[in-house]
Amino acid sequence: MTFDVQQARSHFSALKSGFIFADNAGGSQCAKDVADKVYDYLLNTNVQLGADYSVSVLSTTKVTVEAPKVAAKLFNCSPDEIIFGPSSSANMENLARSLDASIEAGDEFILTGEHEANNGPFKKLAARTGAVVKFWRPTPTNPSNPYSVALKTDELLPLITSKTRIIAFTACSNILGSIVPVKEVVEAARKAAKKEGADKVQFSVDCVAYAPHRLIDVKDWDIDYCVFSFYKVYGPHTSALYVRQHTLDKLSSIVHHFLKVDTKAHKLQPGGPGYELVYGTTGVVPYLESLTPEGTLKATFAAIAEHEQTLVEPLLKFLTAPAQVERGVRVVGREEAGLTRVPTISFVVVGQKPLKSKAVVDFFDKKGGIGIRYGHFYAYGLIDNLEPKIDPEDAVIRISLVHYNTVEEVTAIIETLKEALS
Repeated sequence: MTFDVQQARSHFSALKSGFIFADNAGGSQCAKDVADKVYDYLLNTNVQLGADYSVSVLSTTKVTVEAPKVAAKLFNCSPDEIIFGPSSSANMENLARSLDASIEAGDEFILTGEHEANNGPFKKLAARTGAVVKFWRPTPTNPSNPYSVALKTDELLPLITSKTRIIAFTACSNILGSIVPVKEVVEAARKAAKKEGADKVQFSVDCVAYAPHRLIDVKDWDIDYCVFSFYKVYGPHTSALYVRQHTLDKLSSIVHHFLKVDTKAHKLQPGGPGYELVYGTTGVVPYLESLTPEGTLKATFAAIAEHEQTLVEPLLKFLTAPAQVERGVRVVGREEAGLTRVPTISFVVVGQKPLKSKAVVDFFDKKGGIGIRYGHFYAYGLIDNLEPKIDPEDAVIRISLVHYNTVEEVTAIIETLKEALS
């Protein structure tokens, strides 16, 4: 599998400035193919959907036919199972609202305390319906680093009972950067649920931090709900939600009561999505497919995973070197490189000479040329439950890279880190 990082970079105008974008988990750069689609929609077909005149028919096709087909390729599902929304948080909130009538008091939800998008709506759903919330917490993998936490399947299974209704977890944490083996988790959890007599258990998987790095496969994973944000995957600020068809059929509509939705998916799209942004998403897959000679998403994501290791390895090697450990640097998440690790790397500086995460980022900002960030990144629950405690507002320093970043950029980041930590 060949991957030409310079060819990939040529699709992103912002990269020509020389600025190093290292906050990609907060939002990647947008590919030119995508921007061209948004431009085309706004200038040529910017009308309301559903009318019989020719321009509206064309606009309707772009938004309700073409866009779901492309998004379905990224999920490996039917276009009829795709819902668009302004963000993953909004999509999950809409989903949770549609579940109100089907949840009973005493039903149990098992959540990971990570990004609030995939657990906040379920916590509020539980409060509305009398359901019970349990948490599957990540635990340390290295005894000498209490922050080296990861989710472990064998710590989920004891939480499952006959009342388990929803298990919601992340495929990849936007803080920890480690990939959760979704298929393995689901298979083990379904087996445990069957043993307990939990015949209604459903799985919701947050792929926001996973989708830029690996190919989603909702069919192989055998899950009910899955969400990601296109603005983390080289697209516009909109989100796609997958809902399994037979599950979608049973959900309550949350749109205006007098509307007869033309597809089941539209009953979870109150007010409709941003049309130009939804059409813009149709540029994402062609861009990704252009990155390898094979022209397939499978080949592209395999090449991306391989290239990303050239970014992960030197950065983790620096952060876990004896000199940095003695300085008080602690990686938050698994410390090892490998294909189960994406280049989203968080750390703190503790010990006898601790540094605020904000202070490290301020050093980068004053020097200029590199964008990184600090904070809890909406994974407040994860940060708040780390031991020893850290301030959830200051939280962690995060460096998040993607396939268009280069080894030379990582070197520049490491050199600046040396200065910031001295």
